Amino acid sequence: MTTLLQRLHDELVRRQYATTTCQSYLRILKAFQRHIGKRLDHVGPDDLRRYHVYLLEERRLAVGTVVAVLSALRFFYLRVLKRRDMKEDLPYPKRPHRLPVILSPEEVQRLISGAKNLYHRTMLLTLYGAGLRRSELCQLKVRDIDSQRMVLRVDQGKGRRDREVPLSPTLLTALREYYRWMRPQTYLFPGTRHGWRADAPITAKVLWDAVQYAVRQAGLDKHVTPHTLRHSYATHLLEAGADLRTMQLLLGHADLTHTTVYLHLSRRHLHAAPNPLELLQVPAPMILHRSRLLRKPATS
Repeated sequence: MTTLLQRLHDELVRRQYATTTCQSYLRILKAFQRHIGKRLDHVGPDDLRRYHVYLLEERRLAVGTVVAVLSALRFFYLRVLKRRDMKEDLPYPKRPHRLPVILSPEEVQRLISGAKNLYHRTMLLTLYGAGLRRSELCQLKVRDIDSQRMVLRVDQGKGRRDREVPLSPTLLTALREYYRWMRPQTYLFPGTRHGWRADAPITAKVLWDAVQYAVRQAGLDKHVTPHTLRHSYATHLLEAGADLRTMQLLLGHADLTHTTVYLHLSRRHLHAAPNPLELLQVPAPMILHRSRLLRKPATS
């Protein structure tokens, strides 16, 4: 690791950024340096602008991905190198506001049934049954399952916040069956090193592959990611009658506004609003001509 990248790493650690964020920022800066072919502290505004255009026009990356790249570049030049002038050359692109994809309970059941094996099935059940983020599931430990209190503990989730979520009896039964088979030591879902099982967390790719395999087996035509199960969990909670404050605590949202997006996804809340068309006294249908052509007036 070069001196500049080491400074980036140290500053991220000093500000207590998550391990996954540290790894992501370092990877982004290495890719940026390879592309421009010069020292990072010799980069000028023109280099940043050209790279920004390259990501959008040539790589055609999603806006969210470009925002992540710009966040890493901004942190490096503004926080590490103290180049405050660089901020104007790293504007965030406008992000389209799209509602997340939601699976119905029947589709979630099909997805879980399509799991490749018991290992994948338990991951999918835990992801949905506790509404976990991808990184939270990867870091989940055996000790985080408290069967006496019937809670699942999320240790240092996003924003370095701990939380507890209810452990459903169905999920506990599945976890016990899985534990008797896998016998994990530290991490609930152990990964591999050099092709051998290791007492280390799984990578995000393992979870991604598990979801995509189940999607194909279930025959779902929606764009489903691991986070889709978290969105579905939240929406189904709301439809079952949970209030937003409770949902905020269960999901680990820092701001309640992040939770209110699920009001746009809940069928119960959407259908509760009366349709103004139903309030009109619409007259009985008349016999209307089906042709869209103008009729010529009759001549005498």
